[in-house]
Amino acid sequence: GALVESGGGLVQTGGSLRLSCAASGFFFDDYDIGWFRQAPGKEREGVACIVVKDGRTYHVGSMKGRFTISKDNAKNMAYLQMNNLKPEDTAVYYCAAAPRWVSSCPTALYNMDYFGKGVLVTVSS
Repeated sequence: GALVESGGGLVQTGGSLRLSCAASGFFFDDYDIGWFRQAPGKEREGVACIVVKDGRTYHVGSMKGRFTISKDNAKNMAYLQMNNLKPEDTAVYYCAAAPRWVSSCPTALYNMDYFGKGVLVTVSS
């Protein structure tokens, strides 16, 4: 399986970006999709998770209300809409996939099988 992220870039504080994740090589409906991020000098952290089969979502506390995960099963795509961005949101953002027969969101964030290469999001102050 493969995941490819896109949509990263440079944005000013308070701005918005929409990240996309294109999945291929596995049956999309059988997986949960997660978004992660890794800021410079910090460990990777989970951002959000979505159950592809039924659309249930989970957003990590500090990003609730600003970030929204979504999906399009017909296109094998997942998205992360990020609003009101802050400089501390600067990071490389990754999407990942976890088999739903192992666990479901949010536990699936700890059971991801595939990771994309990531996209850089830079928020200027």
